[in-house]
Amino acid sequence: MKKALVCGAGGFIGGHLVKRLKAEGYWVRGVDIKGHEFSELPCDEFVLGDLRDPTVAASVVSDGLDEIYQLAADMGGAGYIFTGEHDADVMHNSALCNLNILHEAMRKHARKIFYSSSACIYPEGIQTDPNNPGLKEEFAYPAQPDSEYGWEKLFSERLYLSYRRNYGLEVHVARFHNIFGPEGTWQGGKEKAPAAICRKVAEASNPGRIEIWGDGEQTRSFLFIDECLEGVRRLMDSDFPGPFNIGSDEMVSINELARMAACIADKSIQLEHIPGPLGVRGRNSENTLIKQRLGWAPSQPLRVGMEKTYAWIDGQIKRQSSNCA
Repeated sequence: MKKALVCGAGGFIGGHLVKRLKAEGYWVRGVDIKGHEFSELPCDEFVLGDLRDPTVAASVVSDGLDEIYQLAADMGGAGYIFTGEHDADVMHNSALCNLNILHEAMRKHARKIFYSSSACIYPEGIQTDPNNPGLKEEFAYPAQPDSEYGWEKLFSERLYLSYRRNYGLEVHVARFHNIFGPEGTWQGGKEKAPAAICRKVAEASNPGRIEIWGDGEQTRSFLFIDECLEGVRRLMDSDFPGPFNIGSDEMVSINELARMAACIADKSIQLEHIPGPLGVRGRNSENTLIKQRLGWAPSQPLRVGMEKTYAWIDGQIKRQSSNCA
């Protein structure tokens, strides 16, 4: 039986990854500073601990691990990342997690380690057009990320690849493009666009209105969690270190995303555009490299994932309402 460590198991992607690995027959240890908010994880062992503490990292990265998945990070949606109010915490907290885990992986001779980077590493200057043709992996340099979150991710990419060169550690790096789905943050300020929009539409009357930051013509691509995990597992089973984009190339505007959610809910919704943090103007995944190297790329239509996500968030809202009644 293979043994895996999932760092950030209490989070959205980490929680789904634990379930995927268990379904594949792995023995899984999860670690996070908090438990999973929405699900009872099937971990064989779950450690409640802070990976910024090197003693915690040393305790969870034990001898005999086949695979380590490092997803632990201080992160959130545009309302958290782009205000500038959390920059120091984002860089400090995430960098410490990576430094500690990677050092222990090297020291304990871990067989392979996965690092989840982000599309936020790409230069801001090539993302000013809402009709972005797609971000190729080679476009990362010369570097100009749009946030300190992106700068920390880019630093950590280089950190992992340096350990590969200097210590022979088998490293695999992927740049995630806006992963979404059920059992993710959907309120409180750290939620990403699909969850925020699904929540707003679910809470709106019919007919009703919801607020959209900016003019809503900023564009993104969004990847459903199941396809994200498929990409991660294929990358870990390959001989390629990356970095690879793991994202959909189905680009939509935020206005289009909101109209899609309204259609799924069968509601007549007007969009009210207000000031708010926006990030780059246009961002889309370019998947040529992952197709060439892994023979695979995400293909599920956005609508399919949005239907599942809306149904889950609508259920959460109704559950909250019934508990307060």
